[in-house]
Amino acid sequence: MLLIESGALSSRGDLVNTTPRYVAPGRAAALFTRAVAGLTRLGISVWGSRVLAVRGRTSGQWRTVPVNLLVHDGARYLVAPRGHTQWVRNLRAAGGGELQLGRRAEPFTATELSDDEKVAVLRAYLRRWRFEVGAFFDGVDADASDDEMRRIGPDHPAFRVTVDVSG
Repeated sequence: MLLIESGALSSRGDLVNTTPRYVAPGRAAALFTRAVAGLTRLGISVWGSRVLAVRGRTSGQWRTVPVNLLVHDGARYLVAPRGHTQWVRNLRAAGGGELQLGRRAEPFTATELSDDEKVAVLRAYLRRWRFEVGAFFDGVDADASDDEMRRIGPDHPAFRVTVDVSG
């Protein structure tokens, strides 16, 4: 593949964007996020919400953000509907963090999923939170084909969360 600035040429000669996708929150989303974070810190989960605490990849300081914790087929997952956010980059670097609900904090390790592994997870995530995050998935919904899910997979990092029971 021949790289051209922030894009690349596909085998058909089409210019393909290679910049990781990120959708910044607007004012309304930022207000909603603060409200959900506040309730979650009080111990009130809003549709599975948790506060994700993860060490910053350069500062080493704890960073927090509300997330939707998906439970699917007996496993737990975090999905980034807005793409390659700061929490995603920090979680990749740290390899884990804490999920907080009220005063309860669960230390965990995170394993990033491949695009093939994401298919069922993205489908379950969209089925549960479509009303909240559907706009970030380029018209793809829970009923889309596996190929469509694979197509959007690179834009939506997802992690399997394993709670650290030793600590």
